[in-house]
Amino acid sequence: MNKPSSSHATRYWHSTDGRTQCDVCPHQCQLQEGQRGLCYVRGCENGKIVLYSYGRSSGFCIDPIEKKPLNHFLPGTPVLSFGTAGCNLSCKFCQNWDMSKSRQMDTLASQASPEQLAQACVDTGCRSIAYTYNDPVIFMEYAIDVAQACRERNINSIAVSAGYILPAARDEFFRYMDATNIDLKGFNEAFYRKLCGGHLQPVLDTLIYLVHETSCWVEITNLIIPGENDDPAELEAMCQWIHDQLGPFVPLHFTAFHPDYKMKDIPATPYATLAAARRIALKCGLKHVYTGNVTSLDSGSTYCSHCQQRLIERSQYQLGEWNLDEQGRCRFCKTPLAGHFEAQPGHWGSQRQVLRFS
Repeated sequence: MNKPSSSHATRYWHSTDGRTQCDVCPHQCQLQEGQRGLCYVRGCENGKIVLYSYGRSSGFCIDPIEKKPLNHFLPGTPVLSFGTAGCNLSCKFCQNWDMSKSRQMDTLASQASPEQLAQACVDTGCRSIAYTYNDPVIFMEYAIDVAQACRERNINSIAVSAGYILPAARDEFFRYMDATNIDLKGFNEAFYRKLCGGHLQPVLDTLIYLVHETSCWVEITNLIIPGENDDPAELEAMCQWIHDQLGPFVPLHFTAFHPDYKMKDIPATPYATLAAARRIALKCGLKHVYTGNVTSLDSGSTYCSHCQQRLIERSQYQLGEWNLDEQGRCRFCKTPLAGHFEAQPGHWGSQRQVLRFS
């Protein structure tokens, strides 16, 4: 393992029984001097928990905001996206395993300060910046500093996260986030333990906190894996929980699994499975349900919760028909659409642009 050239001080830790405990996520890793936590980028140095990935990234690029996925937050606009290395969950089905499972600091070949990233958003016309690819809660100090620099320039911050974080760290981290997509990986404790190396309840707690105690816009993703979390009864229980605990207007994205990492023997999710999950969610009363990682004009578009007219047409991140008025209401019946919208949609489309910093 290559030792990083520098480290950054962190706040969420305490000393206990000759070790130092990290208090960012529910793993609460208790580390001896020189040890790393499960996430790999936080470790014990001089009796304190430090962050080794501050200012360093596996790469920067501009994406459509719908790729996060966020369908109800400034549709059609570009978002500067970046991540680091490591993760605080160990999902066997990880779709970004080359970054999130990396144990080499050489993965973090790109560097940029918070001020550089904020200015890059201004220069490129990005309305938002996204902390993504791996979970930003493990590099929260870097993400928060970037978010603060961006907020000074009226740039939004977006966290793409599994929501696996303890309350104190959660309060501070999401205070600086304007929108988030939380990956609710399943609705079964055994699934979380077996395939993710974590627990379900902390994720549910994060979702309840975000929806009811913050102004952060929330959308949810559920990656459906054949034979693992696609049981109709479990999907119905999850959708009913979302409806009852979070409300019917929180957007839900069912996305297709593709064989990768440690689950290459599992087949890709058929579209029929996603479509069936969407029907279950709609039956439970959820108003905005999408399918992802597949092409479907019907289940990728947004509809009015009242009159069912199509309000935002989508196909592979490309926007088409737009039937919202300047107040973000349905043009047909004037029902407000939940989310954050502008008078006109963005026109970024499906472009992906790599950025490099000197």
